Amino acid sequence: MNIQTARATTETVLLRQNDGPVAVLTLNRPAARNSLSEALLGELGAAFKEMAADRHVRAVVLAAEGPAFCAGHDLKELTARRTDGDGGRAYFRHIMTTCSTMMQQIVNLPQPVIAAVQGVASAAGCQLVASCDLAVASSKAGFATPGVDIGLFCSTPMVALSRNVPRKHAMDMLLSGDIVPAEKAASMGLVNEVVPHGTERARAIEVAHKIASKSSHVIGIGKAAFYRQLELPLAEAYRYASEVMTENMMARDAEEGICAFIEKRDPTWEDR
Repeated sequence: MNIQTARATTETVLLRQNDGPVAVLTLNRPAARNSLSEALLGELGAAFKEMAADRHVRAVVLAAEGPAFCAGHDLKELTARRTDGDGGRAYFRHIMTTCSTMMQQIVNLPQPVIAAVQGVASAAGCQLVASCDLAVASSKAGFATPGVDIGLFCSTPMVALSRNVPRKHAMDMLLSGDIVPAEKAASMGLVNEVVPHGTERARAIEVAHKIASKSSHVIGIGKAAFYRQLELPLAEAYRYASEVMTENMMARDAEEGICAFIEKRDPTWEDR
């Protein structure tokens, strides 16, 4: 496995590993429970922007160092700006907007993103997991939106959370702030599977490689269509999906894949 840091900063807050066609991004602020500082948000945004244009990356795994996956926003960093002339309002808006943009980058990324959650993911950390396309959790992982406990309702995490789990489960998490254990998170649909602690990253990479073996062109079409149709009324969703499938049928890889299936052979993808 070829290991390279994402880019030089005073603190190397984000690491990147290339495992063949799979890019593994690792949050690297373990002492701060991988909280989303302004620097880390910037590194994640830059990494997703780069990978969106990188044809060699066919799937992404998002992992973290240390006992916690991500504790949400860096509250010390935010609190330090209350001495600003406006009480921190402009900075708070900047951070929330930057974070929301980064979360949408995950959704809009052509490649699927798989979270490998080894510990607690709370507030914007839970939002990060919910924004990923798939999630593999350690048996020791937990998920929470505990902003209500400190007077800061998890309104932006709510957006991703409420699009992943049923309403009453989402409201329970948002109103109680309680940690949801991994197995319950799986039953709610927040994560795909729970594995023994310490194996979550390997399992996420295994899933990523399986996805990477498919046509990246077709995967990109499907991922974009999945999220768009979710927001449409039923009839519009079917009209849209029918057009997507029509265009998909015209793709070279669809022709090759169907022929390979009929001829009982493995397809050769050209990603177009």
